[in-house]
Amino acid sequence: MKYKLLAGILAFLSAGTLSAQEQEQTQNKSLYVKGNALFIPLGILNVGVEKQLSAKYTLQGDAFVSPWKSFAGHELQFYSVSAEGRYYFNEAFKHWYVGANLSVAAYRASKWNYWNNEVSQKDDGEFIVNSNLYQKGYSIMLGVTGGYQFQLSDRWNLDIYATVGTSQSFYKGYDRTTGRRYDAAEKFNKSGEIIPYRGGVMVSYKFK
Repeated sequence: MKYKLLAGILAFLSAGTLSAQEQEQTQNKSLYVKGNALFIPLGILNVGVEKQLSAKYTLQGDAFVSPWKSFAGHELQFYSVSAEGRYYFNEAFKHWYVGANLSVAAYRASKWNYWNNEVSQKDDGEFIVNSNLYQKGYSIMLGVTGGYQFQLSDRWNLDIYATVGTSQSFYKGYDRTTGRRYDAAEKFNKSGEIIPYRGGVMVSYKFK
């Protein structure tokens, strides 16, 4: 009977200790600043901040800036911001996680499938070349993120992630050789598709 009572007291104290540790972790919430190492060689800036909300939940905000008026002969100006809630299966900033992402973007860029010299003819008889075309507009994106964070040291992490979801775009298409629109829409063209729209390797530094 004494041994059972002692075992019960030890179990209660252990549970109390774990609870206190979780409370301490929640109170001492970490904050990481990060930059995407994949885009730096291309002169594209992708930076973010990830804030701990609780033992397993974080909130990340990031910005993506591609300032290129001409990149390999094509427009590639792209500006976006996103907010993402993350759930870590182990604990915040460690190992596997999933997240829900919301992004908005404004752009003046050529679609990837227009990076060629294919020629087509419009209804009015005018010929257009794909490589001369670009789109100007904005997009709203909603998706699911999956990723993994490696802990490199007490303050440095490596965050590998990708996001897939729906992209709803509103844009106008232009031909750079004439400055005129090549599409037939009076206002905005609209398109919706399921695509991968975020991803990379974030080098993260624990700010606090």
